[in-house]
Amino acid sequence: MKSSTSEFLTIRGLKSHVRLWGPADAPKLFLLHGWMDCSASFQFLVDALKREWRVIAPDWRGFGQSEWLNASYWFPDYLADLERLLDHYSPDEPARLVGHSMGGNVVGLYAGIRPARVAKLVILEGFGLHPTEPAQAPGRYAKWLDQNQAGATLRDYADLGEFAARLLRDNPRLTQDKADFLAANFSQQRADGRFGYAADPWHRVTNPVLYRFEEAKACWRAVAAPVLWVVARDSGLYKEFAGRAGDYAARLASFRDLREAVLEDSGHMLHHDQPQRLAQAIEDFLG
Repeated sequence: MKSSTSEFLTIRGLKSHVRLWGPADAPKLFLLHGWMDCSASFQFLVDALKREWRVIAPDWRGFGQSEWLNASYWFPDYLADLERLLDHYSPDEPARLVGHSMGGNVVGLYAGIRPARVAKLVILEGFGLHPTEPAQAPGRYAKWLDQNQAGATLRDYADLGEFAARLLRDNPRLTQDKADFLAANFSQQRADGRFGYAADPWHRVTNPVLYRFEEAKACWRAVAAPVLWVVARDSGLYKEFAGRAGDYAARLASFRDLREAVLEDSGHMLHHDQPQRLAQAIEDFLG
């Protein structure tokens, strides 16, 4: 297992944790994790990379070892946080960005908003969201108000073994050693001795702002960098989106220079399920 180090930066007023692998003078590769995940989740992918890279992987605000808001989270903040991260680690050259799930949605938008700052883009299961209608707004705002009044909680576990068992139930492709590693690196011990996700429960609160799909596609159309779009054959999200062939094709067609790769025998957490195949696909693309 390749060793990593940690740095803490102040990003837009929040203490933010960044995990680093590889020599400081190697080419930079940014890995951006998904929702209810953390930077350590990329360990198996980093282990499978053949080339020397300076891998830079932050914990998004409210995840892992980064500071929590204890209040609602807003998607544009991830874009601004990513920009500050690039200002710090790659101020003078366009970046190679790899984002999974929520992180894939972030990097896909960012690459269209700041096309000159992105050299190559890898989107892992970052499909965007379903279109919404204005008529949904009253209900969404009401749900958000109700959840704000009730507060937010996450389930906890008696020990790391119980936490790892939950991860294995969620993803049967995980091996016990991987589940143990993830449980140890994405957990936080509570005051009563029990363990829970190292994630702010407020991430589970409904976003009252409706997703505007046409705006997302406008950002995608502005992406100048080559894009590798990686999906997992057995992913529920892939089946859901690809099942609407016209909509799925329109998403891919929004990028001017895109190649699609489908990983077999893998679910949504493809960096856990097939790290060797994923690493090869990424490095072949990066050249």
